[in-house]
Amino acid sequence: MDIQVFDHTEEASKEHLELVNNILNFAGNYLKLADNTELSVTLMHNDEIHKINREYRNVDRATDVISFAINDEDEDIIMDPEMAAEIPNNIGDLMISVDKVAEQAEFLGHSYERELGFLCVHGFLHLNGYDHMQKADQEKMFPLQKEIMHAYGLER
Repeated sequence: MDIQVFDHTEEASKEHLELVNNILNFAGNYLKLADNTELSVTLMHNDEIHKINREYRNVDRATDVISFAINDEDEDIIMDPEMAAEIPNNIGDLMISVDKVAEQAEFLGHSYERELGFLCVHGFLHLNGYDHMQKADQEKMFPLQKEIMHAYGLER
């Protein structure tokens, strides 16, 4: 997978940037995504994610993670499988508030790394069509989220 990580905070450690990249690659392999899958992750502060949340979701507060999925699959296009494998499949963008990562890690009594990894996986699953608004959707997404976190080694 091709993962672009942007640090708008200019404060993220090398280890945290590597964690973002590593856990998302792990999750992509876990879901058996194609190697040509790509996405971006932007780490930011509460003020920036608040503006995005207000502008795009009409929610006037900061949040922990926002997923912007790109659904550009066009069933009408028929192409050679080798050619299709060469064309990048951009699944979208994740925005993560590092302030919320710290707040939630402290509140939940686990490490910053565990919370950062969790928000990456949670948002990543949203980019891949998983949701938790309905009970039936929760029953698919939450166990998968837990499986990935456990398999990666970032369980509670």
